Amino acid sequence: MRHVIALDVGGTGMKAALVGSDGTLLHEARRATGRERGPEAVIETIVDFAAELRAVGEERFGTAAEAAGVAVPGIVDAENGIAVYAANLGWRDVPLRDLLSARLGGVPVALGHDVRTGGLAEGRIGAGKGAGRFLFVPLGTGIAGAIGIEGRIEAGAHGCAGEIGHVVVRHGGTECGCGQRGCLERYASASAVTLAWAGASGDPDADAADCAKAVESGDPRAVRVWQDAVDALADGLVMALTLLDPDTLIIGGGLAEAGETLFTPLRAAVEERVTFQKLPTIVPAALGDTAGCLGAGLVAWDLAAETNGTTEPVTTDPATTAPATPDPGTTDPGNGHDTTEVRA
Repeated sequence: MRHVIALDVGGTGMKAALVGSDGTLLHEARRATGRERGPEAVIETIVDFAAELRAVGEERFGTAAEAAGVAVPGIVDAENGIAVYAANLGWRDVPLRDLLSARLGGVPVALGHDVRTGGLAEGRIGAGKGAGRFLFVPLGTGIAGAIGIEGRIEAGAHGCAGEIGHVVVRHGGTECGCGQRGCLERYASASAVTLAWAGASGDPDADAADCAKAVESGDPRAVRVWQDAVDALADGLVMALTLLDPDTLIIGGGLAEAGETLFTPLRAAVEERVTFQKLPTIVPAALGDTAGCLGAGLVAWDLAAETNGTTEPVTTDPATTAPATPDPGTTDPGNGHDTTEVRA
């Protein structure tokens, strides 16, 4: 059976899969990234994980993977296959494509940005399917964005397009790791809500999910924390839609798991702020935490098509991408931000 290898590397863990030619997940596995062991150990883990997936594919399907796609955080030189920089993984200028291809016996490898590959998947087979222009914004540890324009994900001139998490929404506000103050992700990310709710509730172990539950139960402290995050997010999104004029805003990540506890006030807050702008459809992401891995599979199939001299992209219904049974004993990962343009 024809298949490709897909890896989504995050700051906490990695998701991996063998993806069929129709986009179906044929096999899934998860593993801790182990960044505490240092960048060289992380790179070794990625390469070893990919080699294991290759062996699984050959054993199960009797044929080698046609290509591999790898989504990583940070800055990526996709043309040269180099993972330029990732603060949360501690690496600089890693020739990841060459390292992987060598370990995989010369299999062609596509390198991509984690959020942009996730946006590619949402645009091609998920919540953005059929939208001419969309903005995919996952709300996780941080906030980033993928700009979908007429069938492609826009990387920008220097690979920094879509970094909505570093739009300043509160001038002179909380210091951000990027060096600015008042960045959106310091107010509306899952980690920001976790920090704010831990302080407001007096429970150092409380997180964003706990805050959402407290909002649903009517706790006024939680309502204040939640509304502050929603207001900041709405400010950032209105700035983005003013510039980009998307058909659809796709909101994903851990905070979106709160469902209408997030989406009802968010839609209202965005609507209150628009004046001349056209109000886009605001929808939850459809692919959950598999988006990055699915996107890595899609860029791998695109590369395989180019290598084989064809141009037909992989498209499928999200229902066919239901996760396969994960390997037992694997650990639950998280996600971590490239300079590539990928086509939907």
